[in-house]
Amino acid sequence: MPERLAIAQVTPFAWETPHEVNRAVARCAEELARRGHRVVVIAPSTSNALVRESRRAIHAARERPEALLEADPARPDAPYRVLGVGEVLPFSPARRRRASLPIDVARTIEQALARAPLDIVHVHEPFAPSAASAALRHSRALNVGSFHAPTERLLTTQLARRVVELFLGRLDARVASYAATRDLLQRWFPGDCRVIAPGADAPAGAVSRSDGPVEIALIADEDRPAVRTFVRALRRMPADGTWHATVWSRRATQTAGPLRADLRERIAFVGPDDCDEGALLARADVVVRASGGVVPAPGGLVRALAAGCVPVVARVPVYEELVGDGQHGLVFEPGDADTLAAQLARLVADEGLRTRLRDAAGPLREAFSWSRVVDELEQVYSGLIAKRHDGRGDRALRARVAKRRRIDVDLHMHTDHSYDCATPVEVLLASAKARGLGAIAVTDHNEISGALEAQAKASGIKVIVGEEVKTADQGEVIGLFLSELIPKGLTLQQTIAEIKRQGGIVYVPHPFDRMHAVPDYEHLTAVLDDVDAIEVFNPRVAIHEFNEEAARFAAKYRIPAGAGSDAHVAQGLGSVRIRMPDFDGPEEFMEALREADIVRTPASLLYVQALKFLQTRAVPRGARAASRERRVRRAARKS
Repeated sequence: MPERLAIAQVTPFAWETPHEVNRAVARCAEELARRGHRVVVIAPSTSNALVRESRRAIHAARERPEALLEADPARPDAPYRVLGVGEVLPFSPARRRRASLPIDVARTIEQALARAPLDIVHVHEPFAPSAASAALRHSRALNVGSFHAPTERLLTTQLARRVVELFLGRLDARVASYAATRDLLQRWFPGDCRVIAPGADAPAGAVSRSDGPVEIALIADEDRPAVRTFVRALRRMPADGTWHATVWSRRATQTAGPLRADLRERIAFVGPDDCDEGALLARADVVVRASGGVVPAPGGLVRALAAGCVPVVARVPVYEELVGDGQHGLVFEPGDADTLAAQLARLVADEGLRTRLRDAAGPLREAFSWSRVVDELEQVYSGLIAKRHDGRGDRALRARVAKRRRIDVDLHMHTDHSYDCATPVEVLLASAKARGLGAIAVTDHNEISGALEAQAKASGIKVIVGEEVKTADQGEVIGLFLSELIPKGLTLQQTIAEIKRQGGIVYVPHPFDRMHAVPDYEHLTAVLDDVDAIEVFNPRVAIHEFNEEAARFAAKYRIPAGAGSDAHVAQGLGSVRIRMPDFDGPEEFMEALREADIVRTPASLLYVQALKFLQTRAVPRGARAASRERRVRRAARKS
């Protein structure tokens, strides 16, 4: 990937916590930085010193934003910067009592993302409320979401499904660590999701596994039922000296009741203070993952395979995925201590079976390199970067257009040729001239007759013939510089193709306004290459955040931004306008739009909406016709 990118990796877990996600973030950040990318890690932190230093760095970045992407001189061991944004958030098990995102944490994340000149924001486990979800909300860059452990509880206990769908819709690409994770995610939130298997570092100092008793290890994390199942299975094992077992848990406590004297000598309960996980895996022959209902992060099993251990795992989809159909390990039903004991006894007695399973996993171990993981991530990143509209247009033409006088343009309005508008063409033209507009785009719903009439009657004002077309089920799209009517009810792709056939411009109105018929995020990203411009401000959008989301979308894909009043009454004309160089035809228009500024005029949405209702619904048809005639005569006298 030749382009050097600025990338933020965001984790929801306290950076000081030895968590699977943090391990993956650190190794990926290190490898990306080694390849020349500029990387910053954003994470909650339990270190007051790190949080204070990070906030000072974010504050100083107002003068030099690039500093946030430079390696921290205080951490010479890491080629990337870590920004600690505050205390542990609710997503972390350490702080389950909190019900909302701390304000100072959310504000720090917002400031960091606003100041750092980022290409990619890669959020890990972006469930709300957390640092990752806050980053996804405030990101102005291309967003990649990674979903690691396939834990259904994380998907089913979050916000209402529709809200989560809209929230995850901000992701430009989805990545899952396992096929089981992808399948679970797609069950709740359908959409494309690429599986990138995790990496793992083989433990250093592995010892020979041919001497002494067979070493069986259980990496239990904090899963007490797994410990109980494991110990019950060991009680059923042959009472000879051919095996030894170790239970490694962060709590390092015995949770399976009293043990017989002979078992006390061959089962050790250890934790991080006694030995680290890597040292245990380096000497283990067999590793057991006995989790049942709630699946912990399966990274421990990945590291066991990387270490050359033979796995015996509960029949859980993600574990079965890793061991294959018995090619790399053995399986038992969750909680079934009898079968687990039988599987362990087979492995203890049959060295040839252990060797075959270990050798079969050889290619799998080679695939666990972090270099391979980052190769695939770079493919995802480059695919998104390729969708940006960098370098488009005719620079020579733009330079000529930029020298022309600037005019005010309103790119979205309606006449009484629309079913929901009562403004006559003559009134529209007179009002546009009175408000100082140099050009207007008439974009009636599923109709161009009003635009053609306006173009024929216009004097002293430029009229762009447009149409706001309702697609079959993917929202509305505007075609500008049209010559023929485009029928409603086509697919989004068919509508765009028809606009292009006429030599027109594809302009997406109010793209994220949930109150309008809009193309969803997935459909919009699928046609990005054919989208010429996006409406980033529409005064009729009731919720301001929808306009902000449109502005962020246009900025990150570098699509020219447009704006229009979406006026359905003459009083709303020009309430938002574009100040741009004068133009002639669609090619010059696009180059002028790249040089444009958006100018907003204060206007009351309630006022113009009330006028629209009065003119189109509350007044009898005969009265509306008489009123229209009076307005036409008045406009004719003024002109």
